[in-house]
Amino acid sequence: SVPRCYLNKQLATVRVLKGDPAELSCTVSKDNVTGTWFKDGLKLTSMDGVVFEKKGLVHKLIINKAEDIHAGKYRFEGGDVKTEASIFVEDPPQVDKVLLKNLTSVPTVAKAGEGVKLRIPFEGRGPIRAMWLKDRMELGDDTRIRVDKTDTCTTLSISSCDRRDCGDYKVRLKNDSGILEINLKLVVIDKPQPPAGPIKIVESSADNITIQWKPPKDDGGKPVQRYLVERQQVGRNDWETLGETPRSCTSFTTSKVEEEMSYYFRVRAMNAEGASDALESGEVKAAGKASPGAPDPPEIISASKNTITISWKAPRKTGTSQIMGYIVQKRKKGTVTWLPVTNVPVKDKKLKVTSLKKGVQYEFRVAAVNAAGTGQPSDPSEPAFAQDPTKSPGQVQDLKVSSSDSTSVTLTWNKPEVQDGNDVKGYEVEMRPCNSPSWTKCFTLPAESTSCRVQGLQAREKLFLRVRALSDSGPGEASELEACAGAAAPVVSPRLLIDDTVKSFLVVKAGNPIRVKIPFEGSPEPVVTWLKDGLPLPSRAAVSTEDGSTQLLLRAAEFGDGGTYTVELGSGLGKRETFSFQVQITDIPQPPGAVWLEENVPSTVTVTWDPSASEQWEKNLYYTVLKRESQKGLWHVLGDLIYNNKFTFTRVVPGRDYYFRVVAKNDLGASDPSETVQPWRIRKTKAEFPVKAQKYRGVNQNQLPRFLVPLKPHVVVTGSECHMSCAVGGHPPPKITWYKDNRDLSRDPNYFCTNDFGVCSLVVLGVTKQDEGEYMVEASNEVGRAFSKAFLAIKGNS
Repeated sequence: SVPRCYLNKQLATVRVLKGDPAELSCTVSKDNVTGTWFKDGLKLTSMDGVVFEKKGLVHKLIINKAEDIHAGKYRFEGGDVKTEASIFVEDPPQVDKVLLKNLTSVPTVAKAGEGVKLRIPFEGRGPIRAMWLKDRMELGDDTRIRVDKTDTCTTLSISSCDRRDCGDYKVRLKNDSGILEINLKLVVIDKPQPPAGPIKIVESSADNITIQWKPPKDDGGKPVQRYLVERQQVGRNDWETLGETPRSCTSFTTSKVEEEMSYYFRVRAMNAEGASDALESGEVKAAGKASPGAPDPPEIISASKNTITISWKAPRKTGTSQIMGYIVQKRKKGTVTWLPVTNVPVKDKKLKVTSLKKGVQYEFRVAAVNAAGTGQPSDPSEPAFAQDPTKSPGQVQDLKVSSSDSTSVTLTWNKPEVQDGNDVKGYEVEMRPCNSPSWTKCFTLPAESTSCRVQGLQAREKLFLRVRALSDSGPGEASELEACAGAAAPVVSPRLLIDDTVKSFLVVKAGNPIRVKIPFEGSPEPVVTWLKDGLPLPSRAAVSTEDGSTQLLLRAAEFGDGGTYTVELGSGLGKRETFSFQVQITDIPQPPGAVWLEENVPSTVTVTWDPSASEQWEKNLYYTVLKRESQKGLWHVLGDLIYNNKFTFTRVVPGRDYYFRVVAKNDLGASDPSETVQPWRIRKTKAEFPVKAQKYRGVNQNQLPRFLVPLKPHVVVTGSECHMSCAVGGHPPPKITWYKDNRDLSRDPNYFCTNDFGVCSLVVLGVTKQDEGEYMVEASNEVGRAFSKAFLAIKGNS
């Protein structure tokens, strides 16, 4: 739409973008009126790009394409209509639309080590300030990064990119007419980081070795394609390539091993840019092919005051030759040294160990022997006392399943009936599947516990459970029951329940808390992950998840807390759902920096100041400049909505002291001011008036006061100064008194009066609407009086 201003409806301002059309319109009362247009006080007969049009009672001034020359104050006069309006031509920073679309729609991609140059040409009314930001912080020159600016272009240069340069960049262009922000994305691709370690040895046998690792934390900006596995034999310097695995496989098995030989392994991740540095393992030794494996721990069959009988089973891995016997060892509980029980291998898998000390607790272990030698020893047996058997504890009472779910069963029981001199020392819980005859020990519990939860079950799995009491004399008789894990709950895909209470954009004042609560659903209960700008949350952030909702809390927001927050739901089925929202931190601006003054043009003062630190994150920040003319006087606004760091004051009165202050403002309020300390003054040069001797007129030289130059009416803008002057003659020299609406202004500090040899002036400081009215100057002497009047009209500053 074309900006219009109807002059006779008091809409006195049109703001139009440079290059756009604009229109001024005025309606008169008679059709035969011929109107006249004026610009800045000069009559318009023709002007480039301006058309005058009359349709009935409506007179129009049409600007087809607004340029800087069209800005100014326009007046229309015709018939009984006489009115004014102003046109302001705004020329904010602009960037070519095609270039802007290319920059913002497609990320800039660079390889690590290469240089990047982002060049943005712009146009608009100068001066234009250009600022580059990354993660809300302004970029400055360093050893790798350089920011350049001319009157028509700004450039960001990075001499050698690396992965830390990835991210979102922002270019902020600002002038007096507005702000343009451009969001860019830079992607730096590189070879991946090494796989995450350490390398885990899953299996090491005489036949093969299996290793396992984790994917790299950073894939270099391109997906990992495969992993390269290499091996080095201990004592040699060369590495042998064993093979590759696809990116989905993070383990590798090699059968190219030699018995009793030690190796090092290393793994590299590879993407389209190349191979990562290597992740290396420690020394890995292959087992001997002939040695038998370790048997299960031996079991205690019986005990007396100086003997304990044990039994064991053959190992699962017997080696390449037949087992010839077993080596049996013992040790006192709490000691480290193992002692042999016999000097020759025991052929049977049962042994009565004699010559034990009464009342001492022993542990036993066995190792199989074949033609290749002695294999690995078993783990220690349960400790047993060398003492005569006592009466075992009774059965536990009231064993039952108190509760169950899809993956667990909870058992409860009561203590067995008390046996004389045989206190219960604990309980042993065992289980076996319905299709297996072997019992597996689940828990050994203290005497105070009379319940336990068996976990890790399959839904609707049936199994047998038994519990027996333990005492110093050994285990009691077991109580047994059949149990079944409960039915699995229905599977519900994870889903975030986003409604109107969850906002996608938050503006938070610094120091206030950030609290976001998001409900969700899912079964089984999903895993909740919070991220900020794609990274883990800062340590100050607190996350709580319960009862189907998750909450993020930061008790006192800081400027660094602004950014993109993401909550992610994940399930064991691989399904995920995310929600992201933006947080902007704002506050009353910090004050501007130092203020200094210069007289670049005679009889003017240019106020310059360092920008407020808040400019880095506050795009709506602007400045207000104020002045006062005494150390304790009132402050008056000189300029507002200033988007640069400079303001020139032109109405300087020589000989008068000025003080200036600058305030930064945004939507929340104003900062503390920054002020000049010393007053500003331009030296006053007194005007020289030639004095002409009066001719002799006789004895009586007295003359009535008279006005040689009378007062003239004035029209001024709010906030400016008004100078009213006249010239007076008479003898004796007349006394001059100024009045406003018949009120004597002699003692009013808001008015400044002078009388230099009959030239009389009145200066109105910082004109306001209350200063409008009729002014009169009275000249009086002993002969008579004379008066001169004029009207001061005030109009608003648009």
